[in-house]
Amino acid sequence: MIKHAIIFCLCLLAFQTSQGQEPKSKATTAHQSFAVTGEDSLNSFGNGHSKTIISGYGELHFQRDFNEERSTAELKRAVLFVGHQFSSHISFFSELEVEDAKVEGGGVKGEVAMEQVYLKFALNPRQYFVAGLFIPRIGIINENHLPVNFNGVERPITEQLIIPSTWREIGIGFYGQTTTLPLTYSIALLNGLNSAGFEHGTGFEGGRAEGQNASCNSLAITGAVQFFAGNWKFQVSGYMGGTTAMPAKYADTLGLQKGVFGAPLYLAEANIQYAHNGISFKALGCNVSIPQAASINNAFGSNTPEQMYGAYRELGYNLLQSMKSQKWKSKQLTVFARYEVLDLNVKTPANVKYDGTLYQNHLIAGLGYFPVPNVAIKADVHLLHTGAQNILLSADPYKQNNAFLNLAIGYSF
Repeated sequence: MIKHAIIFCLCLLAFQTSQGQEPKSKATTAHQSFAVTGEDSLNSFGNGHSKTIISGYGELHFQRDFNEERSTAELKRAVLFVGHQFSSHISFFSELEVEDAKVEGGGVKGEVAMEQVYLKFALNPRQYFVAGLFIPRIGIINENHLPVNFNGVERPITEQLIIPSTWREIGIGFYGQTTTLPLTYSIALLNGLNSAGFEHGTGFEGGRAEGQNASCNSLAITGAVQFFAGNWKFQVSGYMGGTTAMPAKYADTLGLQKGVFGAPLYLAEANIQYAHNGISFKALGCNVSIPQAASINNAFGSNTPEQMYGAYRELGYNLLQSMKSQKWKSKQLTVFARYEVLDLNVKTPANVKYDGTLYQNHLIAGLGYFPVPNVAIKADVHLLHTGAQNILLSADPYKQNNAFLNLAIGYSF
């Protein structure tokens, strides 16, 4: 209970203390030159002139799976941004995403979805509200997910499985920064999760509504505080939300805790970022707690854990940083290594079978070449080691070690 209270206090602290949803391309990243997109021009306190902006990003991946002896290539995602500035105080933001190139009837791959649709109401250059379908500030990648803003072909695994990547919900948020300290803050009220969608091995990703028929029988509060010190950036964020999305009479039938924060999920996250003279460093840790997991499993048989965690460290260096030629100094060739450890069922209730394959260690190392800040050419090697398979869950042959070769191109504009 003390841990849960701390998470809730973090959310309340964020309301009292600094910048919000501001631009994905300007976050602290491994790159010394930040890509500028059309979206960025709407994020400043505008001059009041009406304008419409078209922008976007995308990435194409190739992967060789050495255990399966399988090679695949796919257009991972293509996103179109359309925004409009109505006045210096009101702007509109939207992102339409197509994943895996196409969607066909009866197919299991591919998705067309609105990644964000919200209005921004600027009170002054330091404070604003957002309302609609938006991405809350949790972790590093959730807001800053453009392919030119992170090292490696894939987004960090921790920020895919523990913190679902591009996690967006419907709600209202307040963002700002203090006048005297290099401190930013955010707080948001969102629709909650739906535990009926939780699936074994995918964290709580399946419980998100993402703007589609989102139930407000459960609600959530999330907040973040960022502090800047020279070339360092520090962040803590928290989330507290209910997961019982159904009406009370059905919750009673299934033995689920009801109320807007019924069967709650708590998330606490902290990260550190550094970038200077071609050197970059990132570290992130996240813990997720679901105290009512046993009740959720009784209701839906989803093998939901009581606790998950994930963490990673990453070090990178731009090999062209010391070049004297301006032609090469304006480009980037970043070598990096990232180590991740996570467990999607570190603590389980009595009615859950522990799955050792969900305890994972990832080592990713590679190169990223940026001929211009808005274009990335990437290559990496990914080594994976997991715990042993539980034969009560599956008796199929399983290897605890695997290796992948990944290649990608990415862009933003």
